[in-house]
Amino acid sequence: MNYPDYPFTGRYIEVRPGIRMHYLDEGPRDGEVVVMVHGNPSWSYYWRKLVLGLRDRYRCIVPDHVGMGLSDKPDDRHYRYTLQSRVDDLDTLLSNLNVDRPITLVVHDWGGIIGLGWSLRDMTMVRRLVILNTAAFPLPAAKKMPWQLAFGRSSRIAGLLIRGFNAFSGLASYVGVAKPMPKPVRKAYVAPYDSWAHRIATLRFVQDIPLSENDAAWPLLTELGRRLPEYANRPALIGWGMKDFIFDRHFLDGFRQALPQAQVHAYEDAGHYVLEDKADVLVSEIRNFLDAHPLP
Repeated sequence: MNYPDYPFTGRYIEVRPGIRMHYLDEGPRDGEVVVMVHGNPSWSYYWRKLVLGLRDRYRCIVPDHVGMGLSDKPDDRHYRYTLQSRVDDLDTLLSNLNVDRPITLVVHDWGGIIGLGWSLRDMTMVRRLVILNTAAFPLPAAKKMPWQLAFGRSSRIAGLLIRGFNAFSGLASYVGVAKPMPKPVRKAYVAPYDSWAHRIATLRFVQDIPLSENDAAWPLLTELGRRLPEYANRPALIGWGMKDFIFDRHFLDGFRQALPQAQVHAYEDAGHYVLEDKADVLVSEIRNFLDAHPLP
């Protein structure tokens, strides 16, 4: 399939025996490394315009999580769809690419918990942060769990809708933006999830949302929330779509509190997929931020 604005050479690495992760590695090998981590139900396609805006100078490493995008989509017998697996996969990828010097971490949606969760292994590796509509701490006390996620997390009917009809990815391509995606772009977002078997990860991500100590991902999320302020002395840019009904102003306020020195660009006319709605300004703002804060 032809993916608009995605003129990249896909690469693969075996992160588990017989399981391949697809990723992009664009830009000069000696350039400052920018790692972009997506969430659910998107994939590396979400980052395409940012990669195009940075790859002349920066080395852009962009994975597709296992089960997502162009990566392999194993069943539950061959892969554990958990937050810890995602963190381990990212570590395997960066280790195999010999990324052993400080990076810029760019995160969105689940990518915040995955990317920053990875960084807890060695926080000196992340020298700059770009944060787009995500979380890195438990659900704020003032924020109610959106019924759509609660329904998808625990309902068998929702599971059938997600895996049988691609409800999660399909719906996100409409409600995740403030202005409609062009039809070819919307088709590109949902294309990897073209069968029951290929939609396993979109459901497992929802089921893995950590809400209490009874959830497997809870310990990592709470540790991350506790340690997030340790990044407050590093350059950070926050780009936020204010029409996001999940990662809304309550989450933005949480990041403002933890990272009070961060540059904040809040867009009242943008949704969850803030890079879709605001690529025309946000890509240049991110580029200017990186250029203004070179890595030592």
